[in-house]
Amino acid sequence: MVMFRRTSLVLLCVTGFCLTAWAGKNFAMPEAKPAASYPAHDYHPDEKVTVALDPYDMADKASIFSVRYSDIGFMPILLVITNDSDETISLRDLDMKLITVDRTKISPATEDDLYRRLSHPKRSTTPSPLPFPRGKIKGTVNDKTRDEIQNSQFMARAVEPHSTQAGFLFFDVSGISTPLAGAHFYLSGALNGRGNELMYFEIALEKYLSAPTK
Repeated sequence: MVMFRRTSLVLLCVTGFCLTAWAGKNFAMPEAKPAASYPAHDYHPDEKVTVALDPYDMADKASIFSVRYSDIGFMPILLVITNDSDETISLRDLDMKLITVDRTKISPATEDDLYRRLSHPKRSTTPSPLPFPRGKIKGTVNDKTRDEIQNSQFMARAVEPHSTQAGFLFFDVSGISTPLAGAHFYLSGALNGRGNELMYFEIALEKYLSAPTK
């Protein structure tokens, strides 16, 4: 009887520990490497600025999120900007577009766009861009999800000299079975320390798709 009680106590402690660990797991941004180290990047040697994209289109990568964004038609893409110049680069007025192979222009989703889709989800009838099994979709936005969205989105307004800024962009790719194939990403509106606009950046997503698997 004593042994049974001890065993039960141990099991309860282990279960409680696991539940606490699971409940306390918060979103953590992946460590941003220099932009030039990502396969899909565009480097401007004259301006010494590099912009890179790292799509989270596979289940193992996307598992850092608590939300399966593919279930609601969104693809998270990590945007990384490295400034190797000696002046601060302003990002306050960026214009960013993902242009698919059929020339569909997609702007990054806002927080409200994500909340709206999460609150009023619609099951997609097209193949998911991420290899997740489709589960039951629930129309709720809890505090944990809000924190995850707010903490993961690219929000930088500047990149200091010799530094890197990173964050996620979420693109609505619902209805597009292979959104990255043949797609290009354009970024413009970055300004140097004198207020002059940098040349626009163009990144072919095929660079990511054709990169060797590590």
